[in-house]
Amino acid sequence: MTEPADVDGFRDREVLITGGLGFIGSNLAISLVDLGARVTVLDAMRDDHGGNIFNVEPIRDRVAINFSDVRDESSLQYLVRGKDYIFHLAGQNDHVLSLTNPFPDIDINIKGSAMLLETCKRVNRDARLIYSGTRGEYGPAAMLPVGEDQPMRPRGIYELSSLTAQQLFQIYHDNHGVRSITLRLTNIYGERAQMRHSRFGVANWFVRLALDNEAIPVFGDGLLLRDFVYVQDAVEAMLRCAVTESAYGQVFNVGNSHASNFRELAETVVRVAGSGRWQLAPFSPERAAQEPGDFCSDIRKIGRVVGWRPVTSLEDGITKTVAFYRKFREHYW
Repeated sequence: MTEPADVDGFRDREVLITGGLGFIGSNLAISLVDLGARVTVLDAMRDDHGGNIFNVEPIRDRVAINFSDVRDESSLQYLVRGKDYIFHLAGQNDHVLSLTNPFPDIDINIKGSAMLLETCKRVNRDARLIYSGTRGEYGPAAMLPVGEDQPMRPRGIYELSSLTAQQLFQIYHDNHGVRSITLRLTNIYGERAQMRHSRFGVANWFVRLALDNEAIPVFGDGLLLRDFVYVQDAVEAMLRCAVTESAYGQVFNVGNSHASNFRELAETVVRVAGSGRWQLAPFSPERAAQEPGDFCSDIRKIGRVVGWRPVTSLEDGITKTVAFYRKFREHYW
């Protein structure tokens, strides 16, 4: 494994985070501010997508917030100018919505990414971009663990739009000198995720049900495999990639070489929370339509190039997540 790059390089750097009031974006913003970066977050605050001012409460007086849309060309021209790093997390990521209405995914995820890239090409070609995609781009796994070179067979419009956006980033990197990295994130959980509905993040929804002392539905036989990644580990991967010169122009999995099944996840959540219970349940038609089967990421490439691997166990990550929502549930329920 490569020796990790020094993330102290963010000190006094200008950073823009699109979707920066959401789950991953806000955790990233807090880490960057703590590293001495000057951070601006852009967020359209779309209903039910997790944008939450409270997410940046620890840095509220040290971060600039811009309430605008990544598709707004005038806003982007102002925001990207002079930025050293741009982390692109804004998007439509409601899997259920994408089954019934494909156009928000196409408009926000594809057009929004193209707008950001084209604006960088015009006003700030020196910015370094990190795009956060999804492991859903692979679709059903041809073999486990899933490496970056496996076939891409997305099963839903959301996953297809993410893959298309990733390819846009690659085109602008190769043809226009707008340097970028793509990360395919898998099953991120932890603090600051929205907890009002179950459409994003199964691990966090299990936590909500347990804290409400309700039954956790574990679909099918509960033995489907996933690699769960604690949000602070994912943030560390993003930061390490951003400061690693040899990472630009490449695609990396951000996952966990240790997969857990859904029964194990539910049992861990119930044990840590000390409340709730779990029971087997049939898949809903919407979830069955997009279920890709077992999934576990091959993370050897990011380890080799960047020197990253997750360090938080499922037990420890769930413990931190439960503690956060016990303390701040009024801001998320």
